[in-house]
Amino acid sequence: MKQLISQLFYEREEHSDTVLVSLIDDRGSAPRGSGSQMLVSRKGRVTGTIGGGAVEKRSEELAMELLRDRKSAVHEFPLHRAPEGDLGMVCGGDVTAHFQFISASDPVWDAVLAGVMARLDAHEGGWLILREDGGSPSLLSEDSALRCGAELDAEVRALLCRPCFSRAAGRFALPLPVGNRAILFGAGHISLALCPLLRTVDFRPVVFDCRPEYAKRELFPDAEEVICGDFTRVADYLTITEEDYLVIMTNGHSHDFEVEEQALRGPFGYLGVIGSRSKIAAVNKMLMEKGIPEERLSEIHTPIGTAIKAVTPAELAVSIAGEMILVRAEARENCPAEGKGSNR
Repeated sequence: MKQLISQLFYEREEHSDTVLVSLIDDRGSAPRGSGSQMLVSRKGRVTGTIGGGAVEKRSEELAMELLRDRKSAVHEFPLHRAPEGDLGMVCGGDVTAHFQFISASDPVWDAVLAGVMARLDAHEGGWLILREDGGSPSLLSEDSALRCGAELDAEVRALLCRPCFSRAAGRFALPLPVGNRAILFGAGHISLALCPLLRTVDFRPVVFDCRPEYAKRELFPDAEEVICGDFTRVADYLTITEEDYLVIMTNGHSHDFEVEEQALRGPFGYLGVIGSRSKIAAVNKMLMEKGIPEERLSEIHTPIGTAIKAVTPAELAVSIAGEMILVRAEARENCPAEGKGSNR
């Protein structure tokens, strides 16, 4: 979303009207799901994607027509095979797209976009609310929703109850992507390869190590934060939440165990630990002796990463990132109103 908002700012500076295309419904099998977006100017699609192929091509053409007419619209695309009237795609589902005309001179959009960018830069959540009739947008944060809670109508409150794309009563809410933190315990060779890779797929890497010569900002320019701290007192430096992805690969088995035990006593979104199967068995025995319930051990991804026979640090980084992407995608699919391609 941040790239799309940045492009919108650029188009407005160039006095260019645009159309923001958002998928607002998907049924059956479709290339992308509700919440996917692309931006179209008079030059055509400039950023984003709603799945490519014929549906994206036709949407681009419709957006160009709406730009000329200065109008918004909603359009349904059948993707299943039919005698006539479809797009020749055989995904087996349908998608509905919303086309929001955005005038380059509309001051409401200036204010809303500035607010969205400020929240994205600060990694603060919120919702961009759009109207299916093409009316003015709005931006709501959790704080503002709480302050005016009683004044919000029931439909908007229903939209904000969900942490993912949602739609009701002629409006839809696009959650601002805060991004999951990926906390890398250990600043060795794998973290050096993994940190920049995670940044490219919208994780926010944090590197934690006890060695000052390794926990250096210049070694991890892509990290959101680099912490030199005590592995036995992680909570003194970080508050770990159920949204955080933890990767444990320190410079010693004892440090791995110390961090793993602390992690298992609290929430997390993902916990991956490097190590052999013999190490896993020994560590699990020690963890249970420390009072960690056996069912919690089943939440650990170890040996870490997808099984691609990775050997080098770069290959292991790809393996770990792939597993984290999968866990994140599965969490999105479990969200009650989430689509396959949400920006969240």
